[in-house]
Amino acid sequence: MQLHQVDEVEEVMMEVDPARHRFPCCVVWTPIPILTWLFPFVGHMGIATSRGVIRDFSGSYSVSEDNMAFGWPTWYRQVDPNTIDGGMEAWDRAVFDASEEYKGHIHTLFCDNCYCHVALALNKMKYGQRRDHNCFRLVNMLLFKGRYVG
Repeated sequence: MQLHQVDEVEEVMMEVDPARHRFPCCVVWTPIPILTWLFPFVGHMGIATSRGVIRDFSGSYSVSEDNMAFGWPTWYRQVDPNTIDGGMEAWDRAVFDASEEYKGHIHTLFCDNCYCHVALALNKMKYGQRRDHNCFRLVNMLLFKGRYVG
């Protein structure tokens, strides 16, 4: 009985709740006005902790928490943390470590941006048993496996 209750609690914890802006273990994306209209694959990306709190590289030396630079997500891809060695703890550690590292980075539009921050977190946790995530893989992941917030 207790094991079943633990599974139910974990399932509730993993529920995406757009009304409360909670996206547990998700890569999230939102459009950037004008820029996304001209280039539809260009937007702002973040990554959420296992509790759903979004972290995003919002500018030079700045990683926001629970306050995305261009508004709340419109698109997301939830990842099963059980597919990562170490589960939720490894997920949160990778998100934290990538965020701490990016607090020391200068933001550039094309070379070191919010997509790179998310890719670093996924590489640190070895998501999909890979360490070669990049901007193009992230766009592909959201485009083909993502869900619209709606």
